[in-house]
Amino acid sequence: MMDREDRKANFHRLLSVESCSSDVSSDSCEYYQTEIFGLLPSSQAHRPHADAVTHDPDETFGTNTVSWNPSVPLRALPVCLQGKRDIRERQHLRRRSIGSWDSWRRSQQTARRRLKEDVGGALSGLLPWRHTIHKIEGQFGVGVKAYFVFLRYLLCLNLLYCVIIAGSVLAPTLVFRQNSGLQSPPLGYKDIFVGSGVLENSPVFHSFYTRGSLDLDCINTPLLFLLGMISVLFLSIIMVVRRTVVGYKHSWLTGNRFSSNLSYKVFCGWDFSIQDSQAASLKQNFIRNELKMDLEEQTFNERVQRRSLRLWVRLIFLRVFLNFLVLVLLGSAFALIYYTIFLSQTESVSLMLEYLPPITMATINYILPHIFNKVSEFEDYSLTIQLNLTLIRSIFLKLASLGIYLFSLRSPANHKICRENAFGKEMYKLTIFNFLECFFNAFFVAYPRTFLVERFPSSSLAQILGKKQFEIPFNVLDLVNSQTVTWVGVFYCPLLPAISALRLMILFHLKKFTVMRCCVPAQRMFRTASSSVLFHFMLLLGLAMSVVTLVVNINRFVPGGCGPFQDRDVFNVTSVCLKTLPEPVQNTIRYISSEAFAIALILAEVVILTSYVSRGRANRKAIERLKDMLVMCSSDKRFLVKQHSTITRRQLRTR
Repeated sequence: MMDREDRKANFHRLLSVESCSSDVSSDSCEYYQTEIFGLLPSSQAHRPHADAVTHDPDETFGTNTVSWNPSVPLRALPVCLQGKRDIRERQHLRRRSIGSWDSWRRSQQTARRRLKEDVGGALSGLLPWRHTIHKIEGQFGVGVKAYFVFLRYLLCLNLLYCVIIAGSVLAPTLVFRQNSGLQSPPLGYKDIFVGSGVLENSPVFHSFYTRGSLDLDCINTPLLFLLGMISVLFLSIIMVVRRTVVGYKHSWLTGNRFSSNLSYKVFCGWDFSIQDSQAASLKQNFIRNELKMDLEEQTFNERVQRRSLRLWVRLIFLRVFLNFLVLVLLGSAFALIYYTIFLSQTESVSLMLEYLPPITMATINYILPHIFNKVSEFEDYSLTIQLNLTLIRSIFLKLASLGIYLFSLRSPANHKICRENAFGKEMYKLTIFNFLECFFNAFFVAYPRTFLVERFPSSSLAQILGKKQFEIPFNVLDLVNSQTVTWVGVFYCPLLPAISALRLMILFHLKKFTVMRCCVPAQRMFRTASSSVLFHFMLLLGLAMSVVTLVVNINRFVPGGCGPFQDRDVFNVTSVCLKTLPEPVQNTIRYISSEAFAIALILAEVVILTSYVSRGRANRKAIERLKDMLVMCSSDKRFLVKQHSTITRRQLRTR
């Protein structure tokens, strides 16, 4: 026993980048089974009911019972059923001794808490495919789940766009539109894929939204159209920036500064309220995937620490060469895309030539990301960094390919053709082709491969192919690319968000079929915190690209064509409405749109951002100091417990 008392071990705590010099005392970390240790405040704070109790003596019922906090429901307290009944009885006795005002205030607080829980549960229950995504998470890990959550987020975003466009653009145009009396041609097979014929004169495209009987000074079709499109883009900026910032904050908190204990996941990770065997199997798979990720990261960190200087130099030269190879492949891909666009515009028009640039872009965007994935494996990064590098290179490929495609679109030679409709048709074709590509990949590539492996497992081809794994980076890039196309074309194809929403609904079931029927769980797992932030950051890049494209096209398409802006410029559509407003309102609007207000707004933003950055740095330093204080307090208390135990044993021996 005396040897155990003299034995010493180090206390460890998680050190972040800002605090690397915390000196902790090397006291004994063995827990002595003494009564005083269980009464220490530090020991009480680490118990499960620490968050649900209060230390207010007025709220404590009895000496050896759990304290009751009115803001915490009884079912959340870690006590037995009889203990909860005792607390409830003491709660009623306590309410009789307090005033009516305090009793009413506490009852209202409990009612508000329950209402908040009920509303939150109802809203979470409205999310589509909740149980399906939970099942996918248990079988294939949080990485595949992140893809489906991202797809659901884009679906909700497009449905919100549909509501805005239907209320501000489509409904007023349908009600107040004047019938032109023109007969629309019948819908042909080619029109569905190209957007010509009857679709060209339908609400799908820009030319349908002309001035009708709704032609007041401040309420007219062009102004409502412009406000609707600005609302869509402004809402997109708010939603995407918010998700990116929240995700970055979460990844910063759970990044390299956060590491949970493996013993906690093994012994405390199980949910004992599970009664279904299928739910138990999903929970087991989830815990196993978490342990695989932790072990993979620990193995990689140990291998990095054992690298010599010679290996580091060789690895740096190899990474430089591989990045040069990536640049060569990107340049060749861009040249090929530009050539196919030039070929499709010079030759005779046919359905195959109409889709030649999208087919070329889809082929390149399918082959090169797989090459980038193999290249990242030779660079010897961690699995999460490999995924992020592949995503960055592939999104640059996809957005640059789309940018070259948009830049190469020329105005039609026939000036009788609506140029806005021509641009909207190109975005319509890209959306339809993205759907056809996903459908073809699911039923003509993934399923035949799975059928071959399951039906003829002993064949050499089946052994070479094997069942595929769900490639998260490439599927996410397809979502980002299609959403960017939606943002680029919504001004010239207002019903494109509705088409995208329908495509995403079908795509979810296609991907669900592909994952559950044709894929196997990945052998190597990765963290999705930083990757989810990268998903939304790529969306932000696509949104910025769509805004730039819209501004360029508005300046390129001279007024006098078709659609709601036939007789005036897009930027001057509000001038007539402004002239009818009172003089103070006009002066206020002019000041808001002037350079002086812009400078004041920028200065205010700089001050606000500086204050938030300073507050964040101060909070980080305070957190580090509190961590050091906790370590020292814990070591002091353990030292006192050790001394008390030694003195107690000596007294017992003396007696």
